[in-house]
Amino acid sequence: MKNFLKKNIHNIISLIVLVVLTALGWFGYKKGLFNSVDTFREFILSYGTASYIIFMIVNIIQVVVPIIPGGATLVFGVIIFGPVWGFIYNYISVCLGSIIVFLISRTFGKSVVLKIVGEETYNKYKSKLDEDKYEKFFAIAILLPVAPDDFLCYLTGLGNMSLKKFVTIILLCKPPSLFLYSMAMAMGFDWLITKFNF
Repeated sequence: MKNFLKKNIHNIISLIVLVVLTALGWFGYKKGLFNSVDTFREFILSYGTASYIIFMIVNIIQVVVPIIPGGATLVFGVIIFGPVWGFIYNYISVCLGSIIVFLISRTFGKSVVLKIVGEETYNKYKSKLDEDKYEKFFAIAILLPVAPDDFLCYLTGLGNMSLKKFVTIILLCKPPSLFLYSMAMAMGFDWLITKFNF
């Protein structure tokens, strides 16, 4: 038993993380935490000084579990904590979530990725993994705010990219897309509120 645990500790930890994050994501979704800014803000701020930690945990969950609208939590972060801290909390949590996604994919392989992202999305991008310039493609995709980042992190875990290279690309290329996406969405949201007096 000891030898089994020693050999499979990485797999066991990855499985526990995946199960816990999926359960938390599903719970939040069913409770309607992501239905509106007010619902989400009330939930996050109810934790007082620990609210930023709860927010980052939710953000990590939305990267790992696709049932949560990721764009919404990024915008909510900026609206709740302001542009500077909202961006910082978004950056830290999304990067951590992306690394967890890569490790889950690397650990459990294609079958789990298919269950999480679906066969149609997987088939659309799987040929990219075999291309010589995949690292360049991945870096550019992470840099742009319109690419399916979370899925590409799952896909990349199935390839040959090292964890070190993956983390480097995530840390360097995430900030511009996160900034543009969350700020643009937040400004658009503010415009809607002003325009229609929500």
